[in-house]
Amino acid sequence: MTTNRQVFDQIAESWYRVRHWPLLRDELDALAARWQSGNLLNVGCAHGPDFLPFAQTFELNGLDVSVAMLRQAMTYSAKFRFYVNLISGDALFLPFANNTFDWAISVATYHHIKGGQEREKAFEELRRVLKPKGEAFVTVWNRGQPRFWFRSKEQRVPWRLKERTVYRYYHLFSYRELRKALIRSGWAIVAMSPEKSYHFPIREFSHNICVLVKKC
Repeated sequence: MTTNRQVFDQIAESWYRVRHWPLLRDELDALAARWQSGNLLNVGCAHGPDFLPFAQTFELNGLDVSVAMLRQAMTYSAKFRFYVNLISGDALFLPFANNTFDWAISVATYHHIKGGQEREKAFEELRRVLKPKGEAFVTVWNRGQPRFWFRSKEQRVPWRLKERTVYRYYHLFSYRELRKALIRSGWAIVAMSPEKSYHFPIREFSHNICVLVKKC
């Protein structure tokens, strides 16, 4: 079976063209204002658009499992004239010392990790490399979004290329499941909500779950 690493290597060029701007710009702008400056890690940075709100006053570091995505990130950072330290690596085994970063973001990454224990290990790794009192912003896909009603929480989601369709693995989180996994991993939860663009009163149907956590 094709791994997510292989899939993202295959789709990196088309991903760059389609996902050219931050999808959660309002959330990231608010975080940049909240944090102001510091050493920032982006786990699952892909081609790099989520760096834009932080590009002026933060030291930027990006990690991704896909080398092809990191090549696109080099192109993207050159286009928008910011410097970022890019590292090829796995969220389960972050290649950094304890207490390295002030802040972290991870947009739509942890739902690609297969296995409950593995996901919790990845959350523990993120906590390990953050400094005490540091905060991390994490988003995942919500199982309660209507298109996944009555379907398994383990999904293969298609991405169309010119010559074929490839499939990305997703684990769809519920709000309760994500909260429990983060608490078991040692995090304190500061806030958990839908994306800002979601305006319906029932949060459980949102597309994304956005959570701000703190290392105590």
